[in-house]
Amino acid sequence: MRYGLTGTTALVAGLLAVANPALAADLKIGLSAEPSALDPHYHNLVPNNAMFTHIYDSLIDQDANQRLSPSLASSWKALNDTTWEFKLRKGVKFHDGAPFTVKDVVFTLCRVPKVPNSPSAFTIYTKSIESVETPDDYTLVLHTAKPYPLMPTDLSTIGIIPAGSGKLTGPIVFKKAGCEGIEGYPATEDFNAGKVPGSGPFLLKEFVKGDRLVLTENPAYWGKKPVWDTVTFKPIPSDGPRVAALLAGDVDFIENPPSQDLAKLRKDKNLRVVDGLSNRVIYVALDSADAPTPGIKLPKNPLHDARVRKALSLAIDRKAIKDRIMSTQSEPAGQIISTGLFGNNPALKPDPYDPKTAKKLLAEAGYPKGFEITLGTPNDRYMNDEKVAQAIAQYWTRIGVKTNVDATTKSVFFSRRGKKEFSAFLAGWGAGTGEASSPLKSLVACRKPELGMGTTNYANYCNPKMDEVLKQALATIDDAKREALLQESLALVAADTGIVPIHFEKTPWAMKKSLTYVPRVDQYTIAMEIKPAK
Repeated sequence: MRYGLTGTTALVAGLLAVANPALAADLKIGLSAEPSALDPHYHNLVPNNAMFTHIYDSLIDQDANQRLSPSLASSWKALNDTTWEFKLRKGVKFHDGAPFTVKDVVFTLCRVPKVPNSPSAFTIYTKSIESVETPDDYTLVLHTAKPYPLMPTDLSTIGIIPAGSGKLTGPIVFKKAGCEGIEGYPATEDFNAGKVPGSGPFLLKEFVKGDRLVLTENPAYWGKKPVWDTVTFKPIPSDGPRVAALLAGDVDFIENPPSQDLAKLRKDKNLRVVDGLSNRVIYVALDSADAPTPGIKLPKNPLHDARVRKALSLAIDRKAIKDRIMSTQSEPAGQIISTGLFGNNPALKPDPYDPKTAKKLLAEAGYPKGFEITLGTPNDRYMNDEKVAQAIAQYWTRIGVKTNVDATTKSVFFSRRGKKEFSAFLAGWGAGTGEASSPLKSLVACRKPELGMGTTNYANYCNPKMDEVLKQALATIDDAKREALLQESLALVAADTGIVPIHFEKTPWAMKKSLTYVPRVDQYTIAMEIKPAK
């Protein structure tokens, strides 16, 4: 332990630690979902994004409500509509002792589009950058082709890695088509092996996939020191064993305790449960391409017809899912950005449960007898994901759309989704930027990954009118005007049933009574924010 205690003070502290283990400087956390990699640029996924914040810093931080605050950038400002200036923090060192400078930021921006086999790329957050200037070692100037108000927000999602982790051939020169001076970048496997140092509050000690991930305190951290000397993350994807581990004292803290156990956990005098509405929407994506689609044995794709997509949405009883499956740990959704976040359109309400109208729309579209479909879903990624998918399958079957559920582990599911093996699938999206352009750009914009648009749009949805409004929003500096454009974009998607929102998750955490945690809307489990109770 790092506390310099002597004499009687040390003795008292030691007795307290024995009486209350949570005051010891070691913390054990039970994860519901393990990160697929420690590479901060590999997979835009909640477990990955939450984990990288322990090892790597971004230029800008996000608090529990996704408000921005300084991190590796001590300040920032818009010099004009297309130019942003960031002043970098001096005196920061990476875990290997190398000093942090603007060179590392440029190297990071160059690497983001070069990550091979990324299931969900971070290019949506860097594609707006046209050119880069570095007037000195601690000043970064970014230029965009059009006004781009989300630059600080976007950069809060990018973990900074050292230029020394790459193979350099000369001075790094940022080029949108491909940077100069860089021969090679670290591989994703290098991050998993701890070969790419960060500047964050913890160092990677050990990563054994499927078993444990151990972090130790970075004694040279530039920011506020974490409470914990050692943090051990244990992946426990099954709900029962995860709760059992907490009750047995094998872990001190767990994320996503199952909704059916929350009442029991809240009654336990030795435990504490906290929860809050998240930014994650659980949705069903429907392949709307004008072509045959996997899993539907018909000469043409019925999901291409907006009336069919609307019918499938109206067939779902979202309130029943909330009450019976989610145990009220969700809020029915009528759009893909949750209440309270920037761009949410208050006029968009969840589709009502209306199987009669659903059947009528199917008949109008030419499918009075329905058809057969397969709904893909992970079974270990989201709260009650497979149960929710099974319920949706039953609702669809009742209106004549016989539905089979194909449930697999998250690693298999995301791989197959990326290969477009599903005509319909259930998944989730957390708005990493805390505003509506994140899901709009990723999930429903016409798929143009090279432009950072539709990077997670595996359902082939494309609405050029919506794209045009979204582009206007992304080029509008005025907050009020930008929010109105984002709300219009959401309305266009809803009118077309471009995606089927199911609900927003209400995220719970459970822990020993001696600990506290402020719920985060991004659902991240952050060890630095787990504190001893006062």
